Amino acid sequence: MNDALIQAAVARAHEAVAKGPHSTPADGRPRRRRLAIGDPQADLERVLAILAHHGLLGDAGWLRRDVQLVSVGDHFDWGRPHERDAVAASGLALVAWLAAHPADQAVLLLGNHDLGRVGELAGFTDATFAEAQAEADRAYRGGDTDEAAERSFLARWPQVPAAELVARDFGNFREVQRAWVEHLLRVRRFRAAYAAGPGLMVLHAGVTHEDLDVTGLPAERRADAAAVAEAVNGAVDAAVRAWVGGPLAVPGLHRPGDAAGGEGLGIFYHRPSLHPEDAERVRETPRRRFDPRRLPAGLTQVVGHTRDKKTRELLGLSTAEARDGVVRHLVTDGVRVDYAHGAPARSGPDEAVVVFTDGGMRECPPGEFELFDLDARAAARGGG
Repeated sequence: MNDALIQAAVARAHEAVAKGPHSTPADGRPRRRRLAIGDPQADLERVLAILAHHGLLGDAGWLRRDVQLVSVGDHFDWGRPHERDAVAASGLALVAWLAAHPADQAVLLLGNHDLGRVGELAGFTDATFAEAQAEADRAYRGGDTDEAAERSFLARWPQVPAAELVARDFGNFREVQRAWVEHLLRVRRFRAAYAAGPGLMVLHAGVTHEDLDVTGLPAERRADAAAVAEAVNGAVDAAVRAWVGGPLAVPGLHRPGDAAGGEGLGIFYHRPSLHPEDAERVRETPRRRFDPRRLPAGLTQVVGHTRDKKTRELLGLSTAEARDGVVRHLVTDGVRVDYAHGAPARSGPDEAVVVFTDGGMRECPPGEFELFDLDARAAARGGG
């Protein structure tokens, strides 16, 4: 039965792509089940298999009417070089399928890979990207960078920070993806953050006091998920309104990378770090790593972007117990930082919480990939 549901959804996705960039308005229908899904950087059929395993797909190829799904961002870029064309089409099909649902049923959040289409890759056509990628592949061969080839590459393509970005990180780019991302930004379908309930917010990589200082949100309102989401979304919306071409940046919160400035920075790249070498940089903004002790108390942030092993490395923990597919959490009172598998126990008003949902979707069997139940505030293990 799941195969039939999956194939029906694949057909709806292809129909949505053929229709061109569009977004279905909210319908106001109440949703009985509300779940967040971590970075869907995987083949469309694998993503749909996970949804089917959790009992979220209906017979017509859409989400069930009583389901709300929040995608935490990063819908593009994975796989090996020989898979690039298939992966490019798959990522677009997923975005189109989600956007074809009512806006209050399928919530689309921005990740750094989504923003890359209108950031580092803003000036590329399919032809120039293919040319740049051929050069990038020669410079970044097998994961090792040839320094002379890298210098030559950046001299010709200064709009990107490294050959690796074109060869691997944003390696499945197509112009049609950019058209969809731009449209969904301009109609405010792609959002930076979503308030899922009192003190509960979903976004790609998390925000700290330094980031919220940029938005001007008063300290006393930073446990209010709706206020935080409004502040972050407002900053992105203002940047989109002012954007007339070139890479999209959000002052103080998001800066695309280039050869002159290096890697992209900001809230869509964030990872929590307790490394001593990051001690100075984590107070800056925009940046790529943040001090988890600077998270707003009283607020639970549901994020993707960082898998278990990387999180453990940055927090100075053993990676021996790292697993794919599982929901994880971090709790801090501003001094101690606790990290473990599973959803957190109820936290106090003086504690900040992060729930991590990026479980390495490509490497994890669909039946073992956990979603996060936004109402139960617990891991959802499927089997529906």
